[in-house]
Amino acid sequence: MFTDRRIERHQLPYFLKVFNSITDKPIGYLGNVSEDGLMLISQLPMMIGADFDLRLKIPASDGCQQVIDLRACCLWCHEDATPRHYDAGFSLQQAPPEYAQLVGALKQYFSFQTLPASA
Repeated sequence: MFTDRRIERHQLPYFLKVFNSITDKPIGYLGNVSEDGLMLISQLPMMIGADFDLRLKIPASDGCQQVIDLRACCLWCHEDATPRHYDAGFSLQQAPPEYAQLVGALKQYFSFQTLPASA
């Protein structure tokens, strides 16, 4: 049986929480992102067709947090493979430039592509 890894595994030290931007209370965790949407993993089902004001708090290297507020519409919601958890897909409305930067950074980090060497 083959047990050696060919690709180094990158463990995340924590999950990125998603908050209600009006109450600042956590509503779930970021499951995945794209330029136009995101998937939220939560312990409660989300109402399909409803608009939500979401907030991402991105840790910065200086110990501070960058806040990204988003308005999104829930397109679908179903039970996750994990018991008592739900996955919900959101379409973003007017995402700020900081969100596009986050999506780009996550794509680069998880792509396993080597960056070109500097000359």
